[in-house]
Amino acid sequence: MDTKEILKKVRKIEIKTRRLSDHIFSGEYHSSFKGRGMTFSEVRQYQYGDDVRAIDWNVTARYNEPYVKVFEEERELTMMLMVDISGSELFGTTQQFKRDTITEIAATLAFSAIQNNDKVGLLLFSNEIELFIPPKKGKSHVLRIIRELIEFKPKSTETDINMALKYLSSVMKKKAIVFMLSDFMDTNYEQTLKIVGRKHDLTGIRIFDKHDVEIPNLGMVPMLDAETGKTILVNTSSKKVRNSYNKYYLSNVDYFQKTFSHSGAGTISTRIDESYVKKLLGYFKNKGSR
Repeated sequence: MDTKEILKKVRKIEIKTRRLSDHIFSGEYHSSFKGRGMTFSEVRQYQYGDDVRAIDWNVTARYNEPYVKVFEEERELTMMLMVDISGSELFGTTQQFKRDTITEIAATLAFSAIQNNDKVGLLLFSNEIELFIPPKKGKSHVLRIIRELIEFKPKSTETDINMALKYLSSVMKKKAIVFMLSDFMDTNYEQTLKIVGRKHDLTGIRIFDKHDVEIPNLGMVPMLDAETGKTILVNTSSKKVRNSYNKYYLSNVDYFQKTFSHSGAGTISTRIDESYVKKLLGYFKNKGSR
């Protein structure tokens, strides 16, 4: 993909996702994620109905009339986008690949954050850390994140969620809003997730294709394992084979949901041919009402 084509694709995603974040998500995002507390803003004259506990007695004594301290929410937050770019994300049997949907969701979240003057960072991972972009503010920074999501080519095709979570803990010392986007076809990350869930506001967004769930009956089919690069012949007409795969898939989904829930983290699951807008909006509204 040449530079002109990349910029065109970045622009297309910016137009689509910025419209979503401007008109739908920015308010919900603001109410869903609270600031770090209240910070002093100003002193003004006492008005009827003000809390007497807010009276600033030093200023009141100086001017011989009551003044109160005004506080406001310390809003600035940091969002980290953890994105799985292993081989299985380059799979999709409908309009687009899982990675395309992940890019759109990540861009929507990033624009929602900068609408609220928050910082945004990016962590791309496979079974190693492929790229880390420290959190910053501003539109140009978000456009760089989108560009990396579109064009970055990973060194590895495998997945290691546990390793990625450990890296996040080592680089993010202060509390952050963390969104992990993956198909979560991995296990053995429970202990690290608990540590991350205690420190950060964590949400796992699982993106999947309808044929991730079950293999259709197509007879003998050569299948490429996107994560190992091996091709094997699979007898998809065998009910035993299809059931065995479905059982493996559902065990990964169950592990994802239970592990995130037990760690106090949120979860969203969306199929690539579904509207992720409804899923995100419903999640934000529910989170903001708690």
